[in-house]
Formats: sequence, structure tokens, C-alpha cells
Amino acid sequence: MKPAHYVNGVFSTTGETFPLLSPVDGSQVGVVPEATRDVVDSAVRAARAALDGPWGRSGVEERCAFLRRIADGIEARFEEFVDAEVADTGKPRELAATVDIPRAIGNFRAYADLSYGRPERAYPTTVPGWSGSGQALNYTVRRPLGVVAIISPWNLPLLLLTWKVAPALAAGNAVVAKPSEETPSTATLLAEVIDEAGVPDGAFNLVHGHGGAAAGEYLTSHAGVDAIAFTGASATGAAIMRNAADHVTPVSFELGGKNPALVFADADLAEAVEGTVRSSFTHSGQICLCTERVYVQRPVYDEFVRALAERARTLKDYGPMISAEHRDKVLSYYRLAVAEGATVVAGGGVPSFGDARDGGFYVEPTVLTGLPQTARTVREEIFGPVCHVAPFDDEDEAIRLANDSPYGLAATVWTTDLSRAHRVAPRVEAGIVWVNCWNLRDLRTPFGGVKASGIGREGGEYSLDFFSEPVNVCVKI
Repeated sequence: MKPAHYVNGVFSTTGETFPLLSPVDGSQVGVVPEATRDVVDSAVRAARAALDGPWGRSGVEERCAFLRRIADGIEARFEEFVDAEVADTGKPRELAATVDIPRAIGNFRAYADLSYGRPERAYPTTVPGWSGSGQALNYTVRRPLGVVAIISPWNLPLLLLTWKVAPALAAGNAVVAKPSEETPSTATLLAEVIDEAGVPDGAFNLVHGHGGAAAGEYLTSHAGVDAIAFTGASATGAAIMRNAADHVTPVSFELGGKNPALVFADADLAEAVEGTVRSSFTHSGQICLCTERVYVQRPVYDEFVRALAERARTLKDYGPMISAEHRDKVLSYYRLAVAEGATVVAGGGVPSFGDARDGGFYVEPTVLTGLPQTARTVREEIFGPVCHVAPFDDEDEAIRLANDSPYGLAATVWTTDLSRAHRVAPRVEAGIVWVNCWNLRDLRTPFGGVKASGIGREGGEYSLDFFSEPVNVCVKI
């Protein structure tokens, strides 16, 4: 399967290309086409034409039927999608097969169900002094925003792409999607499935390429784009916002995080350790929800650190960083942590496998202690398999430490005291707070962050609200 653009129902690989590397062993596994400004412009024009054609005239029932056919198409090619996701990201196959691809299928089915059963509101209005009955009916309809640009990241390529594409299509928009240049394969497979599902030409378009001064910038600054949905780094979000400002384009951003975990002395310690292993090291820490700051109440601090470090040292089945560049970034933070005075209690370097993986982009799962809150390692998002563990004394201090960050995406609280859980969770400055669990998601709930972690919310009706706009109709009776 070769990555290809998909514009107005046609696949193409014309123009410049760049190499696609395996993060597992560093070998070249393919080439990716780089979209020119003309390719992006063609995709936007195709999307606009689709809104004036059969896609724009489709009703919610017809669109939901398309979404269900897309879900069925992914399911029918399940193993092919898993293979492509593993090849692009290097993540463990079990993770792709149990999370990424099933969630992509679930996204289309969930938004088909949510869209079809969604009610609107009506208000009978009485105004004294009007001629006739003095009554009117106010009701609300929702219409699509128009042409939507969707830019998705490399860490959960298909999951996060479909997380936006499904509600955008359900609401009747036409989409131009750009996946990360690091992970183009499942996006191309998705375009094939959408094509096979019979979705009208131009309703979904796919362009590949890089971000700055390339396809991503061409798309987000295009005057024909009516809305932008982006998941990725906060700095990239800021650059996209500057592009969007010229046309006052609405944006939905899910950005970075430096997520805290609060472990209270009354927590089930074994459960908290295992939960922190998952929240810090799943997908080698390359998930925006991962925990990089762990605060542990002092009476159990030493025991927690010992147990977490031992588990980190025994981890075997973990994947590489997405690229050599990202590996080098993570390793630079490992060196910075030591320079800032950290104690490395586990990891801190590059593993040796004695096989082809030694040519890949791996770093060790790492546990750090001993840094102050002001350390760059504690304040800046690393996006790797690393966490810093620090002690706290009481509840107020724990909340203060958790909130002492420019980010506010997610947090985890570990306690057996139900009253404490209900006190602490609302005080943490984050869009999502998990208690005695991590990354337990319901697709109907709001997803997003505060501060530098994003703008707006995705999930359930929150996504449908973003991808459509309400229109009030007032009829005099």
C-alpha cells in the first residue's frame, strides 16, 4: 500500500516525494508524495464543489448510512489497517489491534448513532400587540460549517483522524484531511474505504506532506477553508491560529500536555503503581494524555518510587520513538534532567537489543526524581517514556503542584477516599480527571484541555456542535 493523495475521488502520487522510514529499524519502507499548493487548492475546490452537489444535498440519514459503511469497510480490512499502523508507528501490535483500529471503527458508528437521533429545539413565542394571533414559532436547525481542514498527529494516526472526520462528515461538511508526514499509511487506507463506500466525490479529500511552509500551512491559511480541527503540539497550534486569524476561521485544538498524577497515602499502592506504568509508558509515552509529573504523598513516596522504578526496568514490549529526530529530542531531555540535578532511578538512555531494533529509534522507560518545580524537565512536554516523581505533604499542596503548569489536559488521582476524590478532581485545572484509572474513555463525553492544552471540546455532541452552526428560524403565526 503506497501513500497517495485523494482529491475529488481520484488517487495520485504526482510531484515531489520524501522517504518513509520505519521507526523500528530506521530502514526506508516507502515514499510519500508532498502536496504542492496547487494540490491543496484542488482539494479545497473539490470540497467546495461537493457541498454544491449530491453531498451537500444529502440528509442526515443518508450521511449516517455512509458512516456505517465506512466502519464496515475498516472492519473488513482490519488486519491490513493494523499492519499499516504498526509499520508507520512501530507501536506494539496488540496496542494497534485493541485500541487504534477498533476505536476508529467505533468513531464512525458512534457518530452515525449520535447524529441520527439528535433532537433540535422549538419555542412557541407570544408577543402582545402583534397583529393576528400574536404568536410565533422559533425553532433551531443546524447547518454544516462548509469546508473543514483536519490535521492529525503521528502518535494515534487513524484513531485521531477518524475522531474528527466522522463528526465532520456526519454534520454534512466536506473534509480536506492532512495526516502527519510520519504516518501516512492508514489515512490512505481510509481514503480507499471511503471511496469503496460510495461517498460522493469531494466530500472527503486527503493530502500528504509536511506542515510549515508546506501542505499544512497551505491548508490552514487557505481562504476557502471554513474551519480547522487540529491535534498536535501547542506551538504548532499557535502557528495554525495565526494562519486562521487572517480569515477569522473557527478552530478546534487538542494540544499538548504535561499531565500530573496525584497519589495519596491511602491509595491502593500496587494499583497506583501499575496505573502509573500505563499512564507514563503506554506507546512509549507518545500520547498526549500520558503522565509526566507524578506527585506522591510523603508517607508512601519512597515505596512508590522503588516499585515504579522496578517496573520501568522490567518493561520489555514497548515501541520506538516515531523518528530519529524525536528520539534525539527525548534523549536531550534525559541529559537536561541530569544537568538540572535529577536522580535517574530507572532508564535514562538507549536500550540494546542485539538485533535490527538497534538501528531503530528506541529510548528507555525512565523514572526521575529530585527536581524542583522550576526545572525545565518538569515544566516542558517531553512526549516520551519518562516521568518525574516528587513528594507532597497535604491535599492543598498536591493541587497546587498539579496546577503549577502552563498545560491543563488531563490528570489522574489515586485514592480510596471517595470524598477526597470528589474534592480534588474539580480543583485540578484539566479538561479530564481520572480517579483510580487512566484513559478510560466514553465517546459521548467532552474531550479537551485548558490553558496551553487546547481550545474547545471534542466527543459526542461537543464535536457535532463544533462542526455545525445553529440557525434560528422564527415564523410568525
